[in-house]
Formats: sequence, structure tokens, C-alpha cells
Amino acid sequence: MHPLIGIPCCIKAFGVFGMPNHAVSDHYIKVVRGPVGGMPVALPAIGEDISLEILPRLDGLLLTGSRSNVCPTYYDGPAHATGTPEDHERDETTLPLIRKALEIGLPLFAICRGMQELNVALGGSLDQRIQDLPGRMDHSTPSEQALPKARTGKAHAVNVAQDSTLQRLWADLPGHGKPVMVNSLHNQGVARLASRLTVEARAPDGTVEAVRVTDAKGFAMGVQWHPEYDWQTDSRSRRLFDAFGAAAAQWASRRSGLELGKLAAD
Repeated sequence: MHPLIGIPCCIKAFGVFGMPNHAVSDHYIKVVRGPVGGMPVALPAIGEDISLEILPRLDGLLLTGSRSNVCPTYYDGPAHATGTPEDHERDETTLPLIRKALEIGLPLFAICRGMQELNVALGGSLDQRIQDLPGRMDHSTPSEQALPKARTGKAHAVNVAQDSTLQRLWADLPGHGKPVMVNSLHNQGVARLASRLTVEARAPDGTVEAVRVTDAKGFAMGVQWHPEYDWQTDSRSRRLFDAFGAAAAQWASRRSGLELGKLAAD
């Protein structure tokens, strides 16, 4: 049996009538079916109740990137600029989902918006437009490469923290100990870091680019870039999903054992 990996949906308008749909990008489906080695389970954006209903049945939680920004009411921030995309249904689903997943120790990997959600869920705050802040670079469109390479092209370096999970995951790869080039497609970023998070990597302008949950019972980390776009060609991106997949497989094995034990007892 493949580990069941929950992927929270976004609410997006489709079709000529702009009907709201629960959507997950195909990139995340493919990465779960690929290096994670799991079975993707799309989680509808229906609010907090889904945490109690679905988490006991999952083996991992993958929090995805999205065009929408986390609503500032969740971290007491100023209102977004007019026209900034928001997704209240996703926020109301993912924030409690994250807290509950960490409470039970479910493996969790957060990407881009997902990392921002992780920070907010644990009490941190966000900068809404990093590119407007003094001394900061444009992380939303820093690559001059045309589409589709804007998603996979390396935009800037990140400096990996000593004794970090990232450093250990990448220890045997070429360039160990040097800055690592990543892609980048985000406006929001960590402002106040949640107390339960530890910084794993920063961009040259100081922006937090990767975190781990310090007191997590298992694998729980986030990156601000997009490894789902280049895992087939970038060994560091692949390692992230391999590690998440291994944690999910271990969780699935333990969950299966508990279920079999319960059946035997019954």
C-alpha cells in the first residue's frame, strides 16, 4: 500500500461562469506519485472539521504553493493591497490542519504558500510584498528567464544553516557547504518567525527560505522555493521529497500495524 498523502485544495474559478472549484496543481500530484512514492488525496477546502475527519487516515501532509496570499487577519497584519488574491476557504482549512498534524506527529512538508501557512499557524507573521521593503530583492519574479523556465530557472542563492536538516540531507552532494541556487516565485515571506520554527536557510537579503519545526515528533519542514518543478533534474529537490516520502512510509507502516492489532483484538 502506498502512503496516503493529503494535499489541501485551493478554491479557484473555472469555466465561462467562473464556478468555484477545489483544485490541486498537477505538479503536486505527480511529485507524490513520483519521488514521494505515495497516493495523493486531494483535501477540499471546507474548514477546520476536515482535520478531525481525515488526519487519522493520512500518512503525510503536503502544503502547496498558490497564487493566493494568506489573509492578514490570521496574523494581525494590515489589509492586502487591492487586487491581491486571497483564499479564505483554504486558510480556514490549512491553519487548523497544520496544528493538528503537528500535534499527532504526522509528516509534513510545506512549499511556498505552505511554508507561510506553517509560520502563521504557529503564531508567526508575514511580510506581504518583500520586494517593497528596503534592502530586499524581488522574490516574485527575480529570474529574467522567460516561461516556462521562470519556474525552474535558478533565481538566487540560499545560505544553508550549519547543523540543519538541509545540510544533512545534502551532505554528500557536490557543492556541500556552499550557497545553493533555488527558483523563487513569492511575494509574501516570514516577518516574525514562529517560536516553534528554526531557520534552515536564508536568501542573501536575509529572507527566511527554509524552516523546520523545532519540537516536531517527526519530519516537519518548509521551503520557500519550488522543488516540485525541478525534482527530476535537481538532486537537492529530489532529496527533499525522498526524505518526506520515507517519513510518510514509516508512518504508514506504523499505522497499518496498529490497525491490524486492533482488528486482531476485536
